[in-house]
Amino acid sequence: MTGDVARLPLPQKTAQSRLIVVARARSAEDYDPVLEVLIDAGIRSVELTLTTPGTIEHLPGLIERFGDDVDLGIGTVTDTDQLRRAVDAGARYLVTPITVPALLAAAAEAGVPLVPGGFTPTELFASWSAGASAVKVFPAGRLGAGYVKDLRGPFPDIEVVPSGGIDLQSASQWLAAGAAAVSIGGPLLGDAFQGGDLVALGERARAFVAVAAGGSA
Repeated sequence: MTGDVARLPLPQKTAQSRLIVVARARSAEDYDPVLEVLIDAGIRSVELTLTTPGTIEHLPGLIERFGDDVDLGIGTVTDTDQLRRAVDAGARYLVTPITVPALLAAAAEAGVPLVPGGFTPTELFASWSAGASAVKVFPAGRLGAGYVKDLRGPFPDIEVVPSGGIDLQSASQWLAAGAAAVSIGGPLLGDAFQGGDLVALGERARAFVAVAAGGSA
């Protein structure tokens, strides 16, 4: 019974903003100027990915600089060693693209919210019933926002965060369908980590913030 499972909620800023920006950079030092722009535009949750070299080592400095304004999570976590290192570095939440019971158990022991990924109802319910804070539907671009309603037929309480291939219009649709939050990468960040226009980045971020707040795309 899922009602008996101890479930950590998503961090407050993440839950209230309903928007997670997934940041994949060439190196961790590239995070700082982009985060500054995102936070100024109203972004309140950023998932820093372990595919970016130096992410865990750089996290404490980012928390010191930006932690009062934004929830900084660690994503692409695929084993318990990575999870523990991310927790020790101060991650506010954790994200994994896979469904692995050991990661859920380790996150629960550490007292840090975990959003595990899955695609099928079996994968998603396995994570949800094991105490996930929410489940990441990945890759969500292969599905439509109606998937939230489909899942809530048999699993009425499940909290869904779609990720992968979500643009401004589909973000609005998923949120309207009842998603807890949307996870956005390339459609918001664009070429920001390749020396792109940071003013344009701020404009895109503000557009997504407005949609997450209930505006139209």
